[in-house]
Amino acid sequence: MDLNADLGESFGSWTMGDDAAMFPLITSASVACGMHAGDPVTMLDTCRAAYELDVRVGAHLGYPDLAGFGLRAMDMTFDDLFGVVLYQLGALDGVAHAVGASVDYVKVHGGLYDRTVHDEEQAAAVVAAIQAYDPGLPILGLERSALLRFAREAGHPVFHEAFADRTYLPDGTLVPRLEEESVIEDPDEIVERALRLALKGEVVAVDGTVVTLSPHSLCLHGDTPGSVAVAAAVRAALEKAGVELEPFA
Repeated sequence: MDLNADLGESFGSWTMGDDAAMFPLITSASVACGMHAGDPVTMLDTCRAAYELDVRVGAHLGYPDLAGFGLRAMDMTFDDLFGVVLYQLGALDGVAHAVGASVDYVKVHGGLYDRTVHDEEQAAAVVAAIQAYDPGLPILGLERSALLRFAREAGHPVFHEAFADRTYLPDGTLVPRLEEESVIEDPDEIVERALRLALKGEVVAVDGTVVTLSPHSLCLHGDTPGSVAVAAAVRAALEKAGVELEPFA
């Protein structure tokens, strides 16, 4: 099982999360590319740390929405979103290569993540841009999303992501981040859900339905209260249960 976290989300003098503490706990880092979060120096520092710690680097693509941290859905044309995705891929890829790393996968963020679950035009634009940049680049995302369906059809390696600290709807999609009760904060519940996802491929939805999933990677959020301690507890519980932790890409 891969453990990924969204890192490099600080901007200028504003700090988001504790990346230094999260790095030893994960196998893949989804790095913000300067649109929803991050800046050139933060991207450089994050990619360098990932390379030194042998953590895979992913391009974490978001809407151009620094003020909203990329959590708000945006109505963008196909061409505008295509360009925004290309811009972010090129930026992070250049920074990564400068420190000896590489962009090994792509993941979308926040409002774009939620939107491309069902919005076929935006999902197609994202995949078309990734395809134009690198036809073999793996894409990490929600198992039953339009994004992964288009990615699979385009020939990209596709990997499923699951969340122990997010609530699910009965159809296997996430409760949108901006809605109440979308994030679980109880550490014991998060650990229990992580184990169930890794060992059984199951998660309990908000209505009590048991949803079957096939995750390749669990996301450990670093921007919620006590997130580092929770991530450490999740990793320790998985290792104790005999789950082998390794990058998916």
